Amino acid sequence: MNICVVGTGYVGLVTGAVFADLGNDVVCVDKLRAKIDSLKAGHMPIYEPGLEEMVARNVGDGRLTFTTDLPAGVRQSDVIFIAVGTPPRETGETDLSHVEAVAAEIGRTMDRYKVVVNKSTVPVGTGELVREVVARHQPAPIEFDVVSNPEFLREGSAIEDTLRPDRIVIGAPNQHAAMRLVELYAPLERPMIITDLPSAEVIKYASNAFLAAKISFINAIANICESAGADVTQVMKGMGLDNRIGSAFLQAGLGYGGSCFPKDVDSLIHTAGRLGYDFKLLKSVVEINRERAGRLVEMIRKVLGPMDDKTVAVLGLAFKPNTDDMREAKSVEVIQQLHGAGATVRAYDPVAADNAHPLLPEGVIYSASPYEAAQDADAVVLVTEWNEFKFLNLERLRSVLRRRAIFDGRNIWEPDRMRRLGFEYYSIGRKPVIPS
Repeated sequence: MNICVVGTGYVGLVTGAVFADLGNDVVCVDKLRAKIDSLKAGHMPIYEPGLEEMVARNVGDGRLTFTTDLPAGVRQSDVIFIAVGTPPRETGETDLSHVEAVAAEIGRTMDRYKVVVNKSTVPVGTGELVREVVARHQPAPIEFDVVSNPEFLREGSAIEDTLRPDRIVIGAPNQHAAMRLVELYAPLERPMIITDLPSAEVIKYASNAFLAAKISFINAIANICESAGADVTQVMKGMGLDNRIGSAFLQAGLGYGGSCFPKDVDSLIHTAGRLGYDFKLLKSVVEINRERAGRLVEMIRKVLGPMDDKTVAVLGLAFKPNTDDMREAKSVEVIQQLHGAGATVRAYDPVAADNAHPLLPEGVIYSASPYEAAQDADAVVLVTEWNEFKFLNLERLRSVLRRRAIFDGRNIWEPDRMRRLGFEYYSIGRKPVIPS
């Protein structure tokens, strides 16, 4: 099948590469010439395990190409995926200007029947908006269909999630359009659900909002555990073994970040308000998440005292492991607050330091390893749970610290082990370890 993917961010680039790997002819379009030139040269704009190799393989085989020429991409394709950015406005409303611009160009260029697929995360009603924009810009009426096919990929495992999704959601106005997408996804042999278009749009937001709610719920429980002397990890296990609840997204920590959960939750709150419903539950989810970084910093200040003469090593900058994405990263909040309190901050991340630099205060010192960051520091603060940190040589870490204080924002280490090693160990929703 001939496919055009508009947008070469996480969603667009991964979608294009995977469809090409399945044997389709795919052209990926982006308006940024420098980005397209970089992709043609084999340089990826994002860090995603396995993506560079997949792109190179399919470019070499002639199934995947890159261009800034959207009209050419539209004309040569049967199915057009819109995968451009949908950033939030200050009000929480989703900015659909990029989607509308692409839809208008599709309308101007369309020369035969096409299926236009909204792959970007968009509020309910956007499918009808895209249909109206495409039709309005057609020089002469040509039949087309608009389909919603929301993505559920996670950064850091985007290729795996695209090749082996839990489900494929297709929101279509008729069987003919739905079967085009069914045919495209058939090689994956994964469960498919075919719905009307508005329902597919709601499924995406409802899924992300529910997962965000699970994260905020267990973090609220962690607050109770800290006050009651309970262990949130044991609480999580007891809850997660209930099949009605499950253990996924039930890990206490610094809360959610990234490009999806924060803006999707805000967008659903805004959409609900526009439709006349005050979504108080989700507003509480947002408020709990907003408090997480400040709560950790307050714990650090209580333990270390005045921060003016303190050096703190921060491990992990990206919003989650296996990505260099700094959007809504908790490290930014933590470091800004530590820096504002007067601490000297040394930071280390395996891949995200370059992206973090413009977002962090001047004076932050970037280190080449966790041990360099911890050299003569008064504390280590774990923010992102990279595997590299789970397998640190803790004896070596202990030997370079001035004060053996560890603040674990993701609960990756066991308190008993930290006690045996002689650390002061403070984590989320668990009793602190304070050596005698």
